[in-house]
Amino acid sequence: MFEQFCQTLCSAQPFITVEINPPHGASITPIIEEIKKHDLQNKVTGFTTTDNPLAKLKMSGLLSAIKVQQSLNKPVIATMSMRDKNKLSLQSSLLGANDFDLRCILALTGDPAKYSDQPEVKGVLERDSTLLLSIIYHLNRGVDYSNKPLNPAPKPIYPFAVSNAYAKDMKRLQKKIVKKLDYGARAIITQPVYDLENAKLLLELFEEAKEMSIRDTAKDAQLILGQFPVVRAKTANFISDHVPGITVPKAIIDEMNLAAMDGEAKEQEVGFALSKRIFDEIMAIHPKVHIMTHNRFDLCSELIG
Repeated sequence: MFEQFCQTLCSAQPFITVEINPPHGASITPIIEEIKKHDLQNKVTGFTTTDNPLAKLKMSGLLSAIKVQQSLNKPVIATMSMRDKNKLSLQSSLLGANDFDLRCILALTGDPAKYSDQPEVKGVLERDSTLLLSIIYHLNRGVDYSNKPLNPAPKPIYPFAVSNAYAKDMKRLQKKIVKKLDYGARAIITQPVYDLENAKLLLELFEEAKEMSIRDTAKDAQLILGQFPVVRAKTANFISDHVPGITVPKAIIDEMNLAAMDGEAKEQEVGFALSKRIFDEIMAIHPKVHIMTHNRFDLCSELIG
C-alpha cells in the first residue's frame, strides 16, 4: 500500500491527500462515515490525521490513522507532534504503528502548550521536528535512537515534514526546507497557497533545496502544495492577518468582502469559485496537493470534482 502511495507521489500522476481532524470524543466512526457518504476515498490518493492541533484535546491522531486506514483501505499519513512526547514515547509509538502497517509519518514540532484547552498542561519538548525525522532515519536502518538493533526490524517508514508557504525572506524559508531534507524528509507539505506565482516560487526554491541537501533521499523528494478553500470572508481575513506563513492576495480579500455584503449565499458562491480556480490552476502546474477543510468533506468532494 505505502510503496504504491510513494510511487504515485514521485510520478507524474495526480496526488491528492485530505486532512482529517480527529474528534473531541471517543470515536472517529462518524467522520469515516461522512467521508464514505461523499465517496471521497475513491477520489483521493490518501488521507492525513492531525495530532491535537493548537494543543486542543482530540482523539489520538495515530490511533485514528490506523482506524481510518483499515476502514477505507487508503494510506494515511499520521501527524506526530513533538510537543507531547519524548524520544522514548516517539520510538515506541512508531514501532507499534509499524506493526499495524501505518508507515507514513508527518513530523511536526507542534503548537505551544500555552494554547491548550486543558488546565495547566505542560509541553514535553526535547527538540523540534528534526528529532523525529532523525529517529525515523535510525529505525529505517534497523536500529533504535541509541543504535541498538531492533528485532524484528520495522518495515520502511516514510517521513514527511511541513513548511510555510510564504516568508518575507524566502531564502530563509528555503534553508529550513534544506534542513528537513537533510534529516531525511521524503516530502514537504506547505501551508495553504492562494497565488499561482507563490506556488511557482515555492517549486523553484524546492528544486534548488534538493540540490543543496546532503541526503541522497532528497533527489526524489516532492513538494505537496497546501490548499485550504475559503468560502467565508471572515476566514480569508483571519488567515491573511493572523496566520504566519500564509499570504492571501488582496484581490481575493476584496472580492470576498464585497461578496459578503450581498449575503451568505453569494459569499459562499464566490468563495468556492475562487477556491476552485486556485485548485485547478495549481493542479495544472503541479498536481500534488494537500487539502485542509476542517472536516468539510462535502467541500473537498466538490473541489476535486
